Formats: sequence, structure tokens, C-alpha cells
Amino acid sequence: MATSSEPLAATSDSQVTAGAAKGKSRGYRALIEWTVILLAVAICTVVLRAYVVQSFYIPSGSMLPTLQISDRIIVSKLSYDLHDPHRGDIVVFARPPLEDQAYADLVKRVIGLPGETISSRNGAIYINGKRLSEPWLPAGPDSYSGALPGGDPHPQFDLPGPVKIPVGDYYVMGDNRMFSEDSRFFGPIPKSLIVGRAVAVVWPLSHLKGL
Repeated sequence: MATSSEPLAATSDSQVTAGAAKGKSRGYRALIEWTVILLAVAICTVVLRAYVVQSFYIPSGSMLPTLQISDRIIVSKLSYDLHDPHRGDIVVFARPPLEDQAYADLVKRVIGLPGETISSRNGAIYINGKRLSEPWLPAGPDSYSGALPGGDPHPQFDLPGPVKIPVGDYYVMGDNRMFSEDSRFFGPIPKSLIVGRAVAVVWPLSHLKGL
């Protein structure tokens, strides 16, 4: 039987040590890379939430039928850096000083613009004496746009008005007019309180839509 005279390959201790060192080095690099990636994602998330978009939960029925209780909406925080709020926009804003509910943020629709006079007659809204078309309102009695039912501790803001909207302020109302505590209660809101414009309902998926 023929036998080979070639020596068997051998691995030295130094080669084993070098391989282990390389493996550890690769592991450290991967850990650092993932740490940097996760930090970048976290920073981007914080920046996006603070300056670009944020989601909000709808806790009440004041915007029915446009927004349902438990809907989650996406709000653009950049919209009003580019232009002023438009009539009909749905906006999220920080709780005004006269609002006595516990919510930190509220969502309503912009109805009256700065400098305008808003009033109501026969349950309809009038802007500077001209009736406002409101296609977003539900059919039936819940669309009646008059004084808040049950009395109002701030009647100077309530309808039928007229209420003169200060320059820089906006008169906001819920779509569910008979069940919405809005500018009829706490008055027009300054632009500085507005967080952003609601652009879409994203949850539940069965309610998915643009606003």
C-alpha cells in the first residue's frame, strides 16, 4: 500500500488566536453598527414626531360622523408652516385656557377665519352675513349650528352671535354640532395653539381615509 510522505497540515496557537480576535472584532463592529442604526431610527422618530407628523387618538364623538370614537389620525405639523389654516381644515390644537375638559389636545374643524364675523340663523352658519355651505355636516338635527345646549358660561362666544374673530384667531367647531364643546364655549383659538392639520384616518383599517 502506498503511503504519502506529505506532512499533515497543522494549526498553530497563534493562528487560532488571530482568528478569534478577528471574530471578536467583527462582532464589535456589528454591535456598533446596529447601535448607530437604532440610535438614528430613534432620533428620526423623535424629530418626525416633534416637527413633521404625529398620530392622535379620538376619544369623543364631537367630530361624528367624520371621525369615529377610537379612530387614530395622522396630523401634519408642517402644513401651517407653509400656509395659514383654511376653512374646512380639521385641526388638532392644544387645550385653550377656557376649556375645562381634561384632554390635552382637541380636534375640531376650522369654520371662521381671522377678522371675520360669524353668526347663525335658523341653525345655519353665516360668515360676514353670507350663509356658509358645510357639506361635511351630518344629515339631521345634529347639524343644527346654534347655541350650545344646556347653557354656556361664556355667552360672548356662543351663537347666534355675531362673534367678531380677532386677527390671528380661528373659530373652530365640531361636526357633531349638538354635542361639541368648541369655540362657542372657549372662544376663537390663536394659531399658536394649533398643532397641525389632520390629513388621514389610519386606524382601524376599516376607517382608512384621507381628510
